[in-house]
This record gives sequence, structure tokens and C-alpha cells, in this order.
Amino acid sequence: MVDLLISGPEGKIDAKYHHNNDNESPIVIILHPNPSRGGTMNTKIVYEMYKTFISNGFSTIRFNFRGVGKSEGIFDDGEGELSDAASVLDWLQQYNTNSKKCWVAGFSFGAWVAMQLLMRRPEINHFVCVSPPANNRDFSFLAPCPSSGLIIQGDKDNITSYDSSRILSEKLQKQKKVEITFKVIKGADHFYENHKLKFNSILNEYIGNILNK
Repeated sequence: MVDLLISGPEGKIDAKYHHNNDNESPIVIILHPNPSRGGTMNTKIVYEMYKTFISNGFSTIRFNFRGVGKSEGIFDDGEGELSDAASVLDWLQQYNTNSKKCWVAGFSFGAWVAMQLLMRRPEINHFVCVSPPANNRDFSFLAPCPSSGLIIQGDKDNITSYDSSRILSEKLQKQKKVEITFKVIKGADHFYENHKLKFNSILNEYIGNILNK
């Protein structure tokens, strides 16, 4: 793992990166929860995703949005964070020019930003959306959703509701040419406390199924 400071629209972006030595390895960018609620690239579920993608052969990057850790700037409630993510993806692609598989993954607020990045970057092939905040953020821009992906949700989540995630997934599943997998972890709260093994199992199985197609 390498600690990085990447040039972004508001200054340096604090990031951690693992490079896979296979020149054609897939790449993934992972986005963290709402900084105003304490979210960082070291949030446990973000770190769990980071480890799981690495174990599946990805060149993997996670980073702090503006105003978090060593990242410069101030919280912008989405628009600026989307620009940060685009800059990090530019960097990731610059160092993985032969990669043909590009994923984006996000947790909570990071899932909302990740899906906006997906809409703007046609090179992104797949997404992983963990606890999307569809109960308090607008996801109507996914019309249509351009890529297939995985949505994971705990049914005891009191921050991003199970019902809103289910409705979002059902809406996306009706769209043609994409395949949306919706996985519910029973008993799990927003942070998947005591359910990380199940979380990792779902993510690992999904990644493996896609890569082996």
C-alpha cells in the first residue's frame, strides 16, 4: 500500500493505493461516507471493500474527500466531492493504461457520489453501492443506469433505509441491458457491525462471478 497526495480541484487529495503488478488488472475507486458525519477513507466498511478488491486482483484506491485528513478544501455536499473522485479516477487510469475493467464502489454518501461518477464516465464497467442514501438523496439521474452492479443493504439500517434501497434496486432492475444484484444482510445496521464476514462474503462472491464471466 502506498500513501499518496494527488492533485485535485481544491488542492491535494489524500489517498491510499495498492498496485497490482499485472498490467491488465482491473481497477477500482472506493468512495467513503459523509464527512460531516465522520466518514473517511478509513471507515471500516470502506477498508473492508479495499481489502476485498485487492484480494481479487484489483489495483485499488481509496481517498479522503476534500477537507478530510490531509485532503485540502472544505466539504461541498456532493458536487465538489464528485470532482475529487473524477481527479482520483484520472490518476488511477494514468497508472493503469492497459486495464480494461474499471469499477466504482461507494458506501452511503460515497455511494451517491459514486453513481454520479458512473453516469459521467462511460469507461466504468461495474459498480458496488453499499447502503445508498436513497431516502434522503436524489438518485433520479440514473435514467438509465449505464452499468450493471451490486447493491448491499442492511435491513436494520436507521440511516439509509432498507425500503428506499429496495425501491431503488427494483427501479434499476427494470432497465434493459443492465443486471442489478440486490443483497440484503438481515440484522445489519448502517455500519454492518457484527456482519462483516457476511458483507465480505457477498462482495467477494459477486466480484468473482463478474470477473469469471
